[in-house]
Amino acid sequence: MDISALLGDEASALLEHKATAFPKEGLTLPSPTYVGDTFALTDRTPTVLRNMGTLFGHGRLGGTGYLSILPVDQGIEHSAAASFAPNPEYFDPARLCDLAIESGCSAIASTYGTLASVARRYVHRIPMIVKINHNDLFRYPNTYDQRMFVSARRAADLGAIGIGATIYFGSENSARQIEEVSAAFEEAHRLGMVTILWCYTRNDAFKSTEKDYHVAADLTGQANHLGVTIGADIIKQKQPENNGGYNAIKFGKTNPKVYSELTTDNPIDLTRWQVVNCYAGRIGLINSGGEAKGSDDLASAVRTAVINKRAGGMGLILGRKAFQRPMAEGAALVNAVQDVFLDSSITIA
Repeated sequence: MDISALLGDEASALLEHKATAFPKEGLTLPSPTYVGDTFALTDRTPTVLRNMGTLFGHGRLGGTGYLSILPVDQGIEHSAAASFAPNPEYFDPARLCDLAIESGCSAIASTYGTLASVARRYVHRIPMIVKINHNDLFRYPNTYDQRMFVSARRAADLGAIGIGATIYFGSENSARQIEEVSAAFEEAHRLGMVTILWCYTRNDAFKSTEKDYHVAADLTGQANHLGVTIGADIIKQKQPENNGGYNAIKFGKTNPKVYSELTTDNPIDLTRWQVVNCYAGRIGLINSGGEAKGSDDLASAVRTAVINKRAGGMGLILGRKAFQRPMAEGAALVNAVQDVFLDSSITIA
């Protein structure tokens, strides 16, 4: 795989960038010994540590300190038809687990129903993460609100190593979501499970006629910080596309140094600000793979992986780009992303 060719005009800016705004020396970085050296310093129970070790030890990235997770909860929010019609074989949960195994993923993250329907066949073959809340978008008119679909207890009973949840930070219902997810994470930790939080921003005021600040480094960074505060072991976040959300929406508090000294316009520095807000990397950041768009999916996924790795992130959680195409092609795309994290020439900036 020619990574430079896939990055095109951005190759030099991404592969040769030297991050001086927030130097790597101020971060806890991914490593083969992350679980023992850093995560073990937390208050998590021995069973959580064991399951975290299982997660970091599985798949093609096992033992590297990086993660590659296949997420398949899109059938709830985006509808099953929109998610799986491009490749109908994936209406069958068994095929989704087969894809996670074939592509050497660290784990599969999906709905309770998806994983419970095939748990006894696959739970010993691929680590499972149950997504416990969803925004179903089947209400008319649409409302944007994450609601609990299942408990941490039921996830533990099917043999999952962890749970995942989403909070729409900044939304009208964010306070309730914070309380619900915080309680679920507390229960999950008592049951010995790892917790992953999708830290999304959601408010119409975050989008102007010029820019969509839902993907601003400063706003997503604060969402991350709130996420680690309530006990997330891993943060999932969209990669930033701009900065200055606080200044644009004229709400909340920030500091001029964020924009003049601690970040630049380089995507690596913007993503590093997300890592910084995850307790300076003590809690790992994985970026989402983004929407499937077709012919440029490989280049887009590789670009996201390069930025995440060089920023100090812990990997990618890539779904639709993989499961909306034939299994061999989907597995090859996931493998290409994993190859970025296995490539020793691509270093922390």
